[in-house]
Amino acid sequence: MEIVSHRAVWSLFFCLVALGIAKQLKSTYALLKNPRVFFRLLLAAGLISVNWLVYIWGVNNEHVVETALGYYINPLIIIAFGVIMLREKMRKLQWTAVSFGALGVIVLTIDYGRLPWIALALAFSWGSYGLVKKQLNLGALEGLAIETLLSLPFYGGYLIYIGLNGTGQLGSSIGLSILLIGAGVVTAIPLLLFNGSTTRLPFTIIGLLQYITPTIQFSIGVWVRHEDMPTARWVGFMIIWAALITLAVDLLKSGRTVNNSVAQG
Repeated sequence: MEIVSHRAVWSLFFCLVALGIAKQLKSTYALLKNPRVFFRLLLAAGLISVNWLVYIWGVNNEHVVETALGYYINPLIIIAFGVIMLREKMRKLQWTAVSFGALGVIVLTIDYGRLPWIALALAFSWGSYGLVKKQLNLGALEGLAIETLLSLPFYGGYLIYIGLNGTGQLGSSIGLSILLIGAGVVTAIPLLLFNGSTTRLPFTIIGLLQYITPTIQFSIGVWVRHEDMPTARWVGFMIIWAALITLAVDLLKSGRTVNNSVAQG
């Protein structure tokens, strides 16, 4: 809980500094007074909080590979939202990639022998968060600043509480304090990039590109944390990697098509 609180509070600090430099504080405050924006971003703040809490709990309790599974499921959720709710269309190779991904997730779920609640919570919270941001179509920096501001009473209050009763870790050592403060920066930058992409790219493409993150998490879980990887689990991940290869081929083909169209135009 303390780690999540520091992520939120220092992310807000980072965003406010960036808004001040860009001279966008007044325009951001004006957005905050818009009821539609306020309640949508309040929902977004709740969704990202769930995502952070579940992810940090999973990593700290030796479930790194299952958190990776959650982010493998996540693109499927994002793509489903894109197709069903935003009426986006997918190409044949994209459907093939999604099918491979779904099959891999099914194999991995069966291998675990239980409902992978960590994975499902991560997938649905992040996918829903992206959908809310897509529909709002706000600037990435302004949106993240308002989200973290709305969550400040909860997270800031918690940090004050643990600080007063002497259980907080900030200030206990220079190294740890730097890491806690730095958590805000390393949290804000990827979120800003993600929020920016939701307004610039089709939701289906965003969903497919989300396979990069869990691959990194998987590598850490297996080769750094040495978590158990039975044969069935390897099979599931190899199927998902086949989905990644299919996606790469599709992106290369679609990129060439766009370039040729521009050149001919």
